[in-house]
Amino acid sequence: MSAPWSMSVGGAGGADDHMLSMALHLRDQELSLRDIAARLVITKGKKKGQHPSPATVLRLLREHDEATITVSTPARAGRAAETPTRSTHGPTGP
Repeated sequence: MSAPWSMSVGGAGGADDHMLSMALHLRDQELSLRDIAARLVITKGKKKGQHPSPATVLRLLREHDEATITVSTPARAGRAAETPTRSTHGPTGP
């Protein structure tokens, strides 16, 4: 049971689809995380009107990238075991 005064913890709570698309656009222009954060504005929640931190922008972009990779790349279970390893020692050993 959650108390009415409880605070949300973690995550980019004020981030929405528009903020994500703008962050992606600014990243494509090769701006730094600090510059991206300075240009974004939180549009809802307790921090409405403020700029997100660079760490929040990083988390937002990373979560988007991970979700994109997960959707576009099927899992390859067991592929590492199939990859042959190259020995750094000669045929007689170390």
